[in-house]
Amino acid sequence: MDWGNVTAEDLIDALREVEWSSPPRPLTEFFSKFTVPRSYAKWNSRLKCNLYYYRTNYFIMIIFIIGMGFLRRPLAIIAALLTALSIAFLNDSFAVTFNEKVTRTVRQFSPHLAAKMRPPVTPVIRGRPSPKRTIHICGWPRWMFVLVFSAASCILWITSCGLLTVLWAFVIGLLATLLHASFRTPNLKARLNTFREEFRAVWRNYSEL
Repeated sequence: MDWGNVTAEDLIDALREVEWSSPPRPLTEFFSKFTVPRSYAKWNSRLKCNLYYYRTNYFIMIIFIIGMGFLRRPLAIIAALLTALSIAFLNDSFAVTFNEKVTRTVRQFSPHLAAKMRPPVTPVIRGRPSPKRTIHICGWPRWMFVLVFSAASCILWITSCGLLTVLWAFVIGLLATLLHASFRTPNLKARLNTFREEFRAVWRNYSEL
């Protein structure tokens, strides 16, 4: 897969649609081999490849760095968790899994309430391409949950007086991610994984035709 031809929009879409439950890569592999890219093109390709391949490691690292800055601020820790949850809702796989688990739990106690949490049925019109499926959580559009959790986290950030601290921690986390993705040499496993994901995407698009 030629990561040099992958745009930032394509990378964001791939991270949004990828399976959320994939475990992080081992630390021995994560901190294995580092080299300086020889050109801008190689750096650009390496950066996108590593961001996709080590996505779970980077997410955990950023949350860990933010959490370390708020060990003495319980409200800020809760705000960090709500922020991480609102970001996780942007991933299709996580949103669908979260909705299924919540609906299954509610169904055990109140089947009538669980029936109301079903998403509205989208009518299918013959002769027209089916629109992209809108993801719902507990019967509501996903963006509403992202908005509510983001607003709640912002209120807790302001209440805990740790907004400046979280900005510094977030910048440090992004900088650490950028440095690692820039100098970590993509191994053969990363290249094979990206080829496999590319094949799955092509096959998924083919099967939808």
